[in-house]
This record gives sequence, C-alpha cells and structure tokens, in this order.
Amino acid sequence: MTEDEFARLSTYVHDARKPLNRISMQAELVKMALNGEVPAQKAMAALDKIISSAKDCSDSLSEMTSDFGDTLLD
Repeated sequence: MTEDEFARLSTYVHDARKPLNRISMQAELVKMALNGEVPAQKAMAALDKIISSAKDCSDSLSEMTSDFGDTLLD
C-alpha cells in the first residue's frame, strides 16, 4: 500500500467512525428511554438518527470500496 493509499484509507476510516459514534450515542439514549429516564419521543428521534447514521456509514464504505476498486483496476 502506498502512502497516498494509506492516507485515503485513513480518511475513509475517520469518515466511517463519525456515524458509528453517533449510532452508539443514540443507542444509549434509546436504552435510557426504555429505562424510563428520558421521554419515548427522544427514543424515536434517536432511532431515526441511528438509521440515518447507519446509511451514512454504509455509503462511506461503498465509496471506499469503489475508490480502492478503481485503484486496483488502473
């Protein structure tokens, strides 16, 4: 792996971690709602954010796969 490829990979990993961290935080909020510590409406909003963040992470991984696949084909 070249230095440039490693730098691109590091960027993709960073970009994938952002939505994963958001998913984790929102899951904690849902857990708190199930325990009655926060209103159920907050849990519903957190679930929407989890779904959105999972899509963002999937999109980042697809972009990375495409980018590195194109590199291999060159």
